Amino acid sequence: MDFPPHLGSMPMHAITEIHGEPGLLERFRLEIQQFDADARARLTAALDLAADLHRDDRRVREPYLNHLLRVAIRLMHHYQVRDVDVIVAGVLHDSVEDHPAELADGEAGTDQTAAALNALAARFGPRVAALVAAVTNPAYDPERDRNTQYREHLAVSLEREPWARVIKVSDFTDNGVGVIHTVGPKVVSSARKYRPLVPLFRDLIGRPDTPLSPAVKRHIFGQLDLAEERFSAILDQPALPN
Repeated sequence: MDFPPHLGSMPMHAITEIHGEPGLLERFRLEIQQFDADARARLTAALDLAADLHRDDRRVREPYLNHLLRVAIRLMHHYQVRDVDVIVAGVLHDSVEDHPAELADGEAGTDQTAAALNALAARFGPRVAALVAAVTNPAYDPERDRNTQYREHLAVSLEREPWARVIKVSDFTDNGVGVIHTVGPKVVSSARKYRPLVPLFRDLIGRPDTPLSPAVKRHIFGQLDLAEERFSAILDQPALPN
């Protein structure tokens, strides 16, 4: 497939709409050219594993891999992350949550999440596993509101893992700013889930120990503003007259 020469500067959702998964894969390959051969091999191995684990997964209108690609590309391009462990964890950030059994691959024991994290640590190192663990949702109490528990979990896990904040805000941006690319009932449910996270991310990203440049932080704050505008447009509709 032929891609335009400006693929490296196209907005990611535009690549998604026009070129689909092949376009995002090519953009990922363009982004990783800035790294040395060993780093490129690790990043490609992470992508191959994610593609295998999520091969049958869908996100409303698209393959789930598209979401993982956008999260990783955003880390490299918009956030200027050069820490390969962080990008690998970004590619694999949903692997343990969604496919623990496949990752554990028959490892003995009943805790598949722990076994899956052990498998990631063996393949990509303990730091990658720790970052993925920080953005992996725990089992929720069915007697309590799920979205509330999600916010509580993020507040605790991201408090102690500054780089996990960076991965999660890329994930949030894809889900929150990208809510306009969702269809059906998930539009409203996503807006309700993600809107209360805006102030949390604004606080976490603004902290001195969040390892991003001032310019990148300003970019993220702008994206949080845009997400809030979109949530408001979805949720704050005036009541229709009788």
